[in-house]
Amino acid sequence: MTEPVPCLHVCITCRAGLKIEPGVTPMGADLHDALARSLEAAPAPLELRTVDCLAACERGCTATISMPGKWSYLLGGLSPDLAPDLLIYARSYGTSKTGTIMPSRRPESLKDMILARFPAQDTSIQQAAE
Repeated sequence: MTEPVPCLHVCITCRAGLKIEPGVTPMGADLHDALARSLEAAPAPLELRTVDCLAACERGCTATISMPGKWSYLLGGLSPDLAPDLLIYARSYGTSKTGTIMPSRRPESLKDMILARFPAQDTSIQQAAE
């Protein structure tokens, strides 16, 4: 059995709240492509997936990160140039017991990226907090 790894879903339809011309690639797709290139250059324990619309259009580019037994997060204000920092964050998330990475332990460019967090689908985090 393989160990679980963080899953990063990137909204590939995200236009970061901007109007774009027909035929122009949305910034979210560019973010996904930048992450994929970074992972090719420096593989990391991370599953990168695409998703259509995370319903945070005005706060885009957006992504989510999740892993069994950990908090899940909705991330916003991302851009393709932040891909290396996002991978640093994902590595930290993967090694964290609960998935919580305090702002002081994130790359400076990602201090304010958390839009929301969601409890794990199991009760281990709730029990630890009580």
